Amino acid sequence: MEEILADLCGTSPEDPLPVWVHGSVGHCFNQLILNVVPHVILALVSACYLGTPRYSSHLPGWKCRIAASFVLTGLPILDIISAAITQQELGTLYLVVLASGIALLAWLTHSLALLTLYRSTYGSSRGPAAMVLLALFPVPALIITLVWYCQNGVAWPHLHAAHIFRLSILCLQLASLLIYVIGYITPVASRQVFCSINDSWQREPLITESGIPAPNWQGVAEDGESWLSRFSYAWMNPLMKRGYQWMLNRPQDVCLLPRRLQATRVHDHFYSCWQEKAVQLLSVLHAAFGLRYYSLGLLKLAGSLLGFSGPLLLNLLVSFMESHQEPLSHGVLYALGLFAGSFLGALLRNQFSYEVNKVMLTVRAAVISAIYRKALRVSGSSLAGFTMGEIVNFMSTDTDRLVNFCVSFHEVWSLPFQFAITLYLLYQQVGVAFLGGLALALLLVPVNKVIANRIMENNKEMLKHKDTRVKLMTEFLCGMRVIKFYTWERHFGARINACRAKELQKLRTIKYLDAVCVYLWAALPVVVSIVIFITYVLLGHQLTATKVFTALALVGMLILPLNNFPWVLNGILDAKVSLDRIQRFLELSDQDLHAYYTTDGPTDPSSALEMHHSTFSWSPKSAAACFPLQGALVGVVGKVGCGKSSLLAAITGELNRLGGQVYVWDLERGFGLATQEPWIQFTTVRENILFGRDYDARLYQEVLEACALSDDLNILPAGDQTEVGENGVTLSGGQKARIALARAVYQEKEIYLLDDPLAAVDADVANHLMQKCILGVLKQKTRILCTHRTEFLEKADTLLLMDNGRIVKIGTPSEILPLVEATPKVNEENKRRQNKVLAEQGQEKVMEIEAEELGQATCLLQREEEKKEGAVAFQVYRAYWLAVGSCLALSILFSLLLMQASGNVSVWWLSHWISNLPQTANISMRPLSASVPSPQLLLFSFAGLVTAPVHPNSTLDVNFYLMVYGGIAGANSVFTILRAFLFAYGTIRAATVIHSRLLQRVMKATVTFFDITPTGRILNRFSSDLYCVDDSLPFILNIFLANVFGLLGMLVMITYGLPWIGLILLPLAALYFSIQRYYRRTSRELKRLYSLTLSPIYTHFSETLTGLSIIRATRATDRFEAENQLRLEQNQRCLFASNTAMQWLDIRLQMIGVAVVTAIAGIAIIQHQRQLGNPGLVGLALSYALSVTNLLSGLISSFTQTETMMVSVERAEEYSTDIPIEPQEQLVAPDWPSRGHVEFQQVVLTYRPGLPNALDGVTFTIYPGEKVGIVGRTGSGKSTIFLALFRMVELRGGRILLDNVDSRSVGLESLRSKLAIIPQDPFLFSGTIRENLDPLGRHTDSDLYQVLEQCHLQAVITQMGGLDCELGERGKSLSVGQRQLVCLARALLTQAKVLCIDEATASVDQKTDQLLQQTIRQRFADKTVLTIAHRLNTILDSDRVLVMHAGKAAELDSPAVLSKREDSLFQRLLTSGQQ
Repeated sequence: MEEILADLCGTSPEDPLPVWVHGSVGHCFNQLILNVVPHVILALVSACYLGTPRYSSHLPGWKCRIAASFVLTGLPILDIISAAITQQELGTLYLVVLASGIALLAWLTHSLALLTLYRSTYGSSRGPAAMVLLALFPVPALIITLVWYCQNGVAWPHLHAAHIFRLSILCLQLASLLIYVIGYITPVASRQVFCSINDSWQREPLITESGIPAPNWQGVAEDGESWLSRFSYAWMNPLMKRGYQWMLNRPQDVCLLPRRLQATRVHDHFYSCWQEKAVQLLSVLHAAFGLRYYSLGLLKLAGSLLGFSGPLLLNLLVSFMESHQEPLSHGVLYALGLFAGSFLGALLRNQFSYEVNKVMLTVRAAVISAIYRKALRVSGSSLAGFTMGEIVNFMSTDTDRLVNFCVSFHEVWSLPFQFAITLYLLYQQVGVAFLGGLALALLLVPVNKVIANRIMENNKEMLKHKDTRVKLMTEFLCGMRVIKFYTWERHFGARINACRAKELQKLRTIKYLDAVCVYLWAALPVVVSIVIFITYVLLGHQLTATKVFTALALVGMLILPLNNFPWVLNGILDAKVSLDRIQRFLELSDQDLHAYYTTDGPTDPSSALEMHHSTFSWSPKSAAACFPLQGALVGVVGKVGCGKSSLLAAITGELNRLGGQVYVWDLERGFGLATQEPWIQFTTVRENILFGRDYDARLYQEVLEACALSDDLNILPAGDQTEVGENGVTLSGGQKARIALARAVYQEKEIYLLDDPLAAVDADVANHLMQKCILGVLKQKTRILCTHRTEFLEKADTLLLMDNGRIVKIGTPSEILPLVEATPKVNEENKRRQNKVLAEQGQEKVMEIEAEELGQATCLLQREEEKKEGAVAFQVYRAYWLAVGSCLALSILFSLLLMQASGNVSVWWLSHWISNLPQTANISMRPLSASVPSPQLLLFSFAGLVTAPVHPNSTLDVNFYLMVYGGIAGANSVFTILRAFLFAYGTIRAATVIHSRLLQRVMKATVTFFDITPTGRILNRFSSDLYCVDDSLPFILNIFLANVFGLLGMLVMITYGLPWIGLILLPLAALYFSIQRYYRRTSRELKRLYSLTLSPIYTHFSETLTGLSIIRATRATDRFEAENQLRLEQNQRCLFASNTAMQWLDIRLQMIGVAVVTAIAGIAIIQHQRQLGNPGLVGLALSYALSVTNLLSGLISSFTQTETMMVSVERAEEYSTDIPIEPQEQLVAPDWPSRGHVEFQQVVLTYRPGLPNALDGVTFTIYPGEKVGIVGRTGSGKSTIFLALFRMVELRGGRILLDNVDSRSVGLESLRSKLAIIPQDPFLFSGTIRENLDPLGRHTDSDLYQVLEQCHLQAVITQMGGLDCELGERGKSLSVGQRQLVCLARALLTQAKVLCIDEATASVDQKTDQLLQQTIRQRFADKTVLTIAHRLNTILDSDRVLVMHAGKAAELDSPAVLSKREDSLFQRLLTSGQQ
């Protein structure tokens, strides 16, 4: 190299590059260092700005700079030409060509970069200041050259013209630079222009009207960026900055996806590869994304090969340090090679991860779209084979596992490849002796596999128990009111704890097996290397230090692939299982409307719908022909469970048609459908009603009026813009039913299918709906109405009587109604009219009260789940530390310290051994090969990087050193196993403590807490957050602690080996600290945004599955698919940004690593020149330095992940300490209450502070054994009386006496267990009939059969299989009416003196209702019974009636007396109800 420089500069090889010559800067130094280097930097930085996204807004001054820059590009060409013409000697000519050529390239790149910037957003400002500074860097070189020409020019009188020409070129260059600077200084744009740019970025809409991503100044991520910007992720800088300034608060703040990754494009590309026939998902993915994915293997291969370059070059470098004959240039070349190898390797590996991440995003988008699309199209009957949870799982867990295959696949071929190379290098070191160690290592592979299999089996079992626990928990939370009414908290708590115990037992097994795995992994290198050495000695060879070190390093290299391989295979097997599950779902048959409905015309031209001898199944039902004419009202009647709802499902095509024909007029338009259990979306009331149609004010008002919603909307806090919770939790049952009806009406279809929309509303509203909606707005349409309220069916054109799944009779109302037991009628139309006005005035007040309460609930409900800002609080770490236990936590840390220390000591011992080897002259040297040490195997990895002299060593010495080494290794192995088991024990203990605290607290929480907190939010704590605490947190925390101690050990060793490196480590540490702070803040926000945008995808999906029949009947599937795409796009944006932020960090850390390695190599060469270096210590330091990058990035990512996981502890902790709980005192009198005397004294009750009183000074007395009916308009406080009696909500004033004992002086449990209630919503949990009736097992079978008999359920239950038949999720194998009967049976079993019945028979037909009333009268003859009723005929035979109005007790007397009083509220309710 010295010769090359000397030739180029025309100097002597001893001092090829003199800095100072004859009192001025050396010409060669000036050209090579002051001229070439700044131009190279200018070129590189300018290249970063090539391809910046376009934008139109320019400033004056840019053109000036661009012109100057192009002039500066041209001038070096002239310089080269003039130099060639003057025919200087070759050396200096080459120097001119080199310097001017680089200048030309630099200015050309710079000019293009300026053009790009001029057209980008920078055009409206001065552009990056760095560019100007760099452009001025070559100025000193130009001035020095000018001076040099002036001094030397005298010597060339005969070349005067050329000389002047070159001088003028220099002057032109300086003048152009001056113009460049002037162009930069010219005034900048007004402030407004610049602000508007920033605003456009702030207000960027998610997607513009046309569905094309909105333009924004940051543009689409990555697209149009220069290659340099892509490699360094410079395009991420604005986003990272926003994150650092806490400006990433909404998903819209994240840059858009690159075009290739946008959900719609991926979806279209994917479906273009999807043929119509039943197709394999894998082959479609292969066709769509395969080529790009497989080609990434080349990047992986190049990266892996470059990984081997580090250790090989290190060997050469250390051998150079040991020999004193090699020229300096070799050392410099090795150091440069080390730099280039590690730099390129880092770049390639980083790009590989980034590109694989992008492929994973496209696969994820494609699979989620495919699953959603399938769910919308699959036939109802084939969907019944899956639970909703399973289908949502396909989209979440299974998709994730399938996507993770992308990472595993490339590992499958690259691990064996690394393994083979390492084996070859090992063979070169110790010959066939390596087979002994290899055999042992391979023996451990099946052991590892067995352990891995055991872990997998236990994991499956654990997940089963976890599912059961979460399912139980879901039921526990959904039925919270019932559980509190019946005081079953302990029973359920015990059931949940039993599941949790089984789950923890499996978890314990998994964690201990894991600990064994970790131990084997750490101990293996020592054992294997010792086996190799023994074999080597037995083969008759002489052990030398060289062999020991190199073999150790290579053994370390072998262990990594061996250990990772089983996990990679498991990942692939997981992906295969998930793929099969998704495949099975995608192969289900679609709903085929063309095959389902007949295409032949109707037999009667005027009919809207016909069925001929049709048989349908989910269980076979058959229907004879029915012909509703267009515009007719058809009533469907029949007792509970006779198949009315199934008939409607058959019409919409949700059932399987087994035979016969179905004809529907105008099939493409679909149906207006209102189901029995109203389906409400989690959005505003208006969005629920519009359901994707355009807003038409006239029609909208008409629909609100017809569905009696105007009053409700006036009192909701934000009118029709009020958000309703999930499944409409903030609305009353009646409101939900009316909104669902309004949605159907607003769709303006030709055929309406109404499944009992009148059940959930009181008589007056039902009458309004019938007159204004069904017989009003819809009078021109064909309507099929199923209902139990036969009094409304007199106006129907036709009635169908159903029984047992068959249409028994078709006829007019006068023929059919007598067959259905009807209610007594009192028709006084005119009387009703007078009362209507009074009733309405009363109603308005009442509604205001109800609505205010609802309104406040809504405001509270929409309180978004708090997104905690900033880092996780210290309190959370403290809570986890305490959950582990302080002593245990300390001993874990101590064992970690001992383990790391013993590892480092063993390495130090080896380096000590090398230094004590007798040094003799002329030792034969041989370069050693070694390989990349992995961070986990740091323990021994330094070894092969040190070359040592080969010479016979006394066996005694070797034995002594080996024994000490073995002793240290043994100690290390003991500490390792100690740490692994202690850690496993500690984290399981923490998981146990956290769950039991959480469950205890939630079980004691007040009813109000459950009302204002969505179930999903509480469930999240018990499912995903606990899974995190059980499994993910310990896993990451373990890695994090190992990384912290590993890094400390490494720093100690490097500074011990090369104290000078401290000078470089300090600034690098500061840089590392600032990068990681920058990254962590942004990364945290991006991860939060990712989670925030993830739940809407799943919520929307489960909402879609719940309302599938409505979405399909109204033909809204395409709109829902588009909505899913939008939500997916939002989520993918956040995920892409989050992944890229990791790569952004990774490349920066890799560069820090490269800097450390290069610095150590540089210091080593300097020390060698000064004769200070100790090769053993340099090898030690360098071997550690090679793994510094892995450790640094491992540390940050594990810390960031630990922080993310700690959020789960934070959320669990928040519920364990902050939620309000019920009073827990336990006072009880054994036989109280003995009579059943109830007295309310001035009772005042508010649901929550700040809401109006729900009960306002209520006073009344009910005597023992009395039967009292409670009536009143919706929201008058009827149900609140029961809540007060059961102390579900504590009173604000007054008191309630039971047998003259104040209810507040009695413990909650004993109070509630002495009262019985039949709540409004029939709640059953999964399990047998026996468990549902008598969970505590206090009654005999004959008792149970007796109550079932009395509730007219015995026949049904016997048919289903007796008391031990399973009811399914929430009792779904029974109809709604039958579920209410089971709840009644439950109450009959209790021996309570006071029974409260809330609307118990709303979904039961009249006949069954009368029988039930009779049963209640007989069974509770001597008990006090309070009944809330909407159907007034059910309470006409009560002893007294209590009329509630606006939270006060308005009237209390016998029904006969009240109905005769002219001005009584009761009389008004009675007349409106009988209309």
